[in-house]
Amino acid sequence: MKEVIAIFDIGKTNKKLLLFDQNFEVVYKNSTRFDETVDDDNYPCDDIYAIENWIKDEIKKIQEEGIYTIKAINFSTHGATLVYLDKDGNRITPLYNYLKPLDHVDFNDFYNRFGGVAEFSRKTASPAYGMLNTGLQIYWLKNFKPDYWDKVDAILHYPQYLSYLFSKKIRADFTSVGAHTATWDFDTMNYHKWLSEENIDLPKPTNGKEAIMAKVNGEPIAIGSGLHDSSASIIPLLKKNDGNEFVLLSTGTWIIAMNPFSKEKLTQHQLANNCLCFMTPDKQQVKSSMQFLGRIHEVYVEAFSSYFNLDPDTHLELELNKSSCVSIISNPDRVFLAEGIDTDFEAKDDLIQGFENYESAYYQLVFEISQKVNNAIDLILDESNYLQDIYISGGFNRNKIFVQFLKLLRPDLAIKIPKVTNESALGAALLMQDYL
Repeated sequence: MKEVIAIFDIGKTNKKLLLFDQNFEVVYKNSTRFDETVDDDNYPCDDIYAIENWIKDEIKKIQEEGIYTIKAINFSTHGATLVYLDKDGNRITPLYNYLKPLDHVDFNDFYNRFGGVAEFSRKTASPAYGMLNTGLQIYWLKNFKPDYWDKVDAILHYPQYLSYLFSKKIRADFTSVGAHTATWDFDTMNYHKWLSEENIDLPKPTNGKEAIMAKVNGEPIAIGSGLHDSSASIIPLLKKNDGNEFVLLSTGTWIIAMNPFSKEKLTQHQLANNCLCFMTPDKQQVKSSMQFLGRIHEVYVEAFSSYFNLDPDTHLELELNKSSCVSIISNPDRVFLAEGIDTDFEAKDDLIQGFENYESAYYQLVFEISQKVNNAIDLILDESNYLQDIYISGGFNRNKIFVQFLKLLRPDLAIKIPKVTNESALGAALLMQDYL
């Protein structure tokens, strides 16, 4: 039987199982989606019960088929998601949605205790994002849902909970605690003091290469600690890097520009312009800019197809018109997106009415997205950085119009599309290579 590493790559929409062989080639892939359920406030959330059952069933099925021998399992998941366990190791709460609004919660007293929102956010490299800051999720649960909080014995980020399903060990990793959680102090590179002042005990993060041997359906398998998907996606590039400094654009619902070569601390100016820091599995900061541009793209593509009465996938069929790209850049106008940080994610018909056809509207939208991405790249560069390459991973690397606009905006740089796909899953697999 072929020996493999099994990776569960859990996105907000698609949940995937991938098996990697000794050459880190994907030899098996299964992708599925789950209907959402609702939490105790009747807000939509992932059905964690269905997801964890699917994960266990998939592993059992692979073992029973006898084609592959699973040597290791690891996990890559979206961030901003926590699981709370009681003293018996049982889940306490629903899997709260990071888009759940916390408008009714006043965090001002909390922020003021630690230097105000700007300084606290700078130190933790975490813009004030509400539920997207898992530390604030914890604070919210403690102060607004005491019936749940009184039962909490352990708190795990999503990847570590999926790991726990097999290892039964409470763990943390640097990529998860470093992902805009408001729990990590990037000045001291340790947990922020507010956690101890609130008597909140989080697990000590460990290097992502440390696996735990466990019996899974009677077979010994190394169980990885799991990691944050965006941070995982940069691992393959760092492993094969030829010495050139690069920025990775991780694209999907979010477009995240990531600079793993930054040595300077996050500034207030960067923070005020959607910048933050992630961490690698070995505790190195990755200065980044995170924008909800993929979601804006989805919203307007749907609106364009409705307004012009065309198929929703029309944008996938557009041919690249380089002269149109040059013309738009020569006379740049802002139509769809805000000048600063976008906070309105609804399409405006009155803006679309100014365009004669779908193609011209779509080109304008993609230009504005590209322009924002280009500005984000500038924001996350240190003065000492010598940027040479831009890698694009995720859905937008197949968007020829987006890639062409970036080439025109950054003619001094090489725009590269990684040959590998499933970068997040591959990054999680590479951390398990010692067990294959």
